[in-house]
Amino acid sequence: MSAQSPARAGYVALLGRPNVGKSTLLNRLIGQKLSITAPKPQTTRHVILGIKTLSEAQIVYVDTPGLHRQARRAMNRYLNRAAASVLAYVDVVIFLIEALRWTEEDQDVLTRLAEFAGPVLLAVNKVDRIGDKSRLLPFLAARARERDFTAVVPLAGLTGDNVAALEQLISGLLPVGDFLFPEDQITTASERFLAAELIREKLTRLLREELPYALTVEIERFIEEGRLLRIGAIIWVERETQKGIVIGQNGATLREVGRQSRQAMEQLFDRKVFLETWVKVREGWSDDEQALRSLGYADLGAG
Repeated sequence: MSAQSPARAGYVALLGRPNVGKSTLLNRLIGQKLSITAPKPQTTRHVILGIKTLSEAQIVYVDTPGLHRQARRAMNRYLNRAAASVLAYVDVVIFLIEALRWTEEDQDVLTRLAEFAGPVLLAVNKVDRIGDKSRLLPFLAARARERDFTAVVPLAGLTGDNVAALEQLISGLLPVGDFLFPEDQITTASERFLAAELIREKLTRLLREELPYALTVEIERFIEEGRLLRIGAIIWVERETQKGIVIGQNGATLREVGRQSRQAMEQLFDRKVFLETWVKVREGWSDDEQALRSLGYADLGAG
């Protein structure tokens, strides 16, 4: 660390409507998979911290559930509370939107940011999908008029285009101060939490349109035996018919979920994994505040 540049450290929120690519961008910024990703909105359900330590700055990225309008069920209300709560403690906000798309939900996020006094960077994601880049300039100009953003950064979280430029901007905006976490730490989330999330990701990707919205994963057993992890997971649904969807014909879907989840866990944890999964029914859990809490949906998320 040079004498001319004091250390900087702080929290940076990734905020936006569902499905704009917040988790994909977090994984790109950290350099490995922390947040689960899927084409389905509301895949992210918890606040997840990803820690990036550079030579002169430590950036604690805060991935959040997408902010959305429909908040009829307890789960939806929880997701909105979890996302909005981070504005009370972060130092910088990355407001993520999709190139050439501006929706009422984007406008709602912008309205929430009116109360945030710190720097807000507008990150315009998925520019790699735009064939005619000249269409981007008027869109960027229109968005820049919405608020006095610290900067407007077009990027592609999936391919990494311009992500380094975003990170450079962020590191210069953080408060001067000592690092907040050990330099080799990349998250505050437990291995138990990450295991549950990986199973939920595989379910989301395999079931696609059939996926019961009211589905969650609870790790019932997590035992370390040297280089082996023994993990037992319950997949909770709300109805018997949903249980059949998750299990699949002759158990085929559940077996494939287990196989893909185990492979992903072995890669993430760098250990052999023995995984068992069960599907159980708990009626109405996604619209029951008490059930949500018992299944790990606390407002402060994974940290």
